[in-house]
Amino acid sequence: MRSDLVFGALAHVANRYQLCQLASKATRKLHKPNSRLQDTTNEVLSRFRTANPLSAIPGIPSAADDRRRAA
Repeated sequence: MRSDLVFGALAHVANRYQLCQLASKATRKLHKPNSRLQDTTNEVLSRFRTANPLSAIPGIPSAADDRRRAA
């Protein structure tokens, strides 16, 4: 179910609005003609479940960067 994929993806992206934005951008980039958009969206969410999508975006500090600044 898609709700399971969304909750799995929320493990890496805490903000639901940001997750929606990232998923829509990734779906647009990964979508293949003559395939269902729903299948592409499910694939993107399953990828977000296993990998952190924010680590590949430059300009967004990770948690490790925040700890270095605080020290």
